[in-house]
Amino acid sequence: MSLVHHPTLGEIECVRSVRARSIRLVVRSDGSLRLTYPLFANRSRAIAFAESRSEWIAITRQRLAKRQAAYPTIQQQEVERLRREAREYIPATLSHLASKHGFSYTSLRISSAHTRWGSCSGRNGISISLFVMLLPEHLREFILLHELCHTRHHNHSVAFHLLLDSLVDGNEKRLNAELRKHRIPKISE
Repeated sequence: MSLVHHPTLGEIECVRSVRARSIRLVVRSDGSLRLTYPLFANRSRAIAFAESRSEWIAITRQRLAKRQAAYPTIQQQEVERLRREAREYIPATLSHLASKHGFSYTSLRISSAHTRWGSCSGRNGISISLFVMLLPEHLREFILLHELCHTRHHNHSVAFHLLLDSLVDGNEKRLNAELRKHRIPKISE
């Protein structure tokens, strides 16, 4: 891996890869570039490829900047408040919902994940982002039920959706649509 400073594209992280079959260009969420290329291609050819995609890079960076600007932000002290609330709310509510609907899970982790509201491991360990505390209570419970359903179905199969839908009185699609309107905030510095 090497960093190249391009006069118009800025810093490019260049990675020559044994597994690469073609030249691949990625614009990361912060606007930086990663250029991966196979062993049979040299770096100047890969950079020429990036230069040929300069218009796409500019459009992608603008789109990402708009998306980032639209993201809500949160202060660190607010994160600490949410963490305290999550430690009180999530374990008790998850335990209640599991007991009420006949689920079991092996562990619970409250994280500060920014990419997803929750997850369930193959061993039925549940992880919930503390940022669920920013959601209305009915959406928090929906997320917890979603992860509990994964303790029975470790996928998003028809059986999984039927189970989840039965637990939310046939409102899974409506609740998913409502949840998509919310975003996990980024922490301002």
